[in-house]
Amino acid sequence: MRQKRAKAYRKLMHLYSMSFGFHQPYQVLVDSEMCKSAIAQKVDFVKQLYTVLQGEVKPMITQCCIHELYLQGREQQPAVDLAKNFERRKCNHREPIAGDECLTSVVGDTNKHRYVVATQSHPLRVKLRSVPGSPIVHINRSVMVLEPPSDATLKAKEATEDSKLHASAPDLALVPLVVPEQRPVKRKGPKGPNPLSVKKKKVCEAAKPGKNLPVKSQAAQVTIGSKRKADDDEDDSDQGSDGAVQGPLPIAATAASKRRKRRRKNKIVSESQTVESHDVNS
Repeated sequence: MRQKRAKAYRKLMHLYSMSFGFHQPYQVLVDSEMCKSAIAQKVDFVKQLYTVLQGEVKPMITQCCIHELYLQGREQQPAVDLAKNFERRKCNHREPIAGDECLTSVVGDTNKHRYVVATQSHPLRVKLRSVPGSPIVHINRSVMVLEPPSDATLKAKEATEDSKLHASAPDLALVPLVVPEQRPVKRKGPKGPNPLSVKKKKVCEAAKPGKNLPVKSQAAQVTIGSKRKADDDEDDSDQGSDGAVQGPLPIAATAASKRRKRRRKNKIVSESQTVESHDVNS
């Protein structure tokens, strides 16, 4: 078998397996005409079925079809021997009927048992094309052929896919009818200016921080880390004679200490002047 044809048959059997539940080993119903054609054209029947269906097969034949072969005499004895190798399928017909009618009744209207039908009867093939999910095999010039899917099969496949995607009518009846809430429509009103294009407001001079604070006198300002004068050292030695380490003084205390230092300095200067004048007079 050519590779292109084998690929097409593989896809076709995949369709039957996914949409209609076919599985291996495939049950193949064989009629009397197919047995006669296989013997006449010297076809390895089981091997050809395995190649066409791309999997394990189980050939089956009904009692009515075997009875047809018996009625044709010893000329069809090889076909009878081939049919005896197949599994017997009960057709529940007390009196033998024609093979086409027997297979039509076995397959039914839905092919619920998932049979693959191998037949050479053209009228039977026409009937089976109206049954969805019925693969049909026949021999054409000593080559076994699997027919493409019929219109009924394709419609049933689409219906199966739609049922999987959408809920059925009984399921929809159980779902309560929900009315979507209507949200209030927002009316568009005037919008404000672009905040990036708006000029910033000017801050008043009086409102700026640090403008209303009292100005510290130069004498009251203390520079941290500056070198202290000798008078400051003397004053610090007087105040810290007890040996305790004192922290930084507040601004008012520093100003008062400087005033005391000036008075002490002026007093010392006046005393020295008095002593000098006394020495001069003496």
